[in-house]
Amino acid sequence: MLNNDVLRSIRYMLDLSDAKLVDVLQLAGQTLDKATMMAFLKKEEELDYQECDDVTMANFLDGLVYLRRGKDQSRPAMPIELPVTNNLVLKKLRVAFELKDDDIYAMLADAGFEVSKPELSALFRKKDHKHFRPCGDQFLRNFLKGLTLRVRGR
Repeated sequence: MLNNDVLRSIRYMLDLSDAKLVDVLQLAGQTLDKATMMAFLKKEEELDYQECDDVTMANFLDGLVYLRRGKDQSRPAMPIELPVTNNLVLKKLRVAFELKDDDIYAMLADAGFEVSKPELSALFRKKDHKHFRPCGDQFLRNFLKGLTLRVRGR
């Protein structure tokens, strides 16, 4: 999935303003002007559309974790993980929203997407694990849809 699509989806889910999106990014230590953020939120066919790079997306996801769960000042910041894959987006959102496996199953069911326990656990494994499975765009879209239904109250 494109980073821009994930950004738009999270923005809608949490009902965040452009300024708040910039603030979330600043929580992770990256500064960005509001005009660039607005360019990220445009559709591909719109004028002034700009593709959101992996560094910005990784910092935004870290900032979202800090926004939702707080930042532990006693620990050094974790280095960002690149490239940003669908699996990484899934992991970061799981941490930010403090989701357990049962929560994810319920959210996916609400979105009309059934998944088995082994399929789900394979998405959260390390890339070099023999049972690792890359997260597809359809899975991530349904996960975001289910999470939106949960956060916005159906």
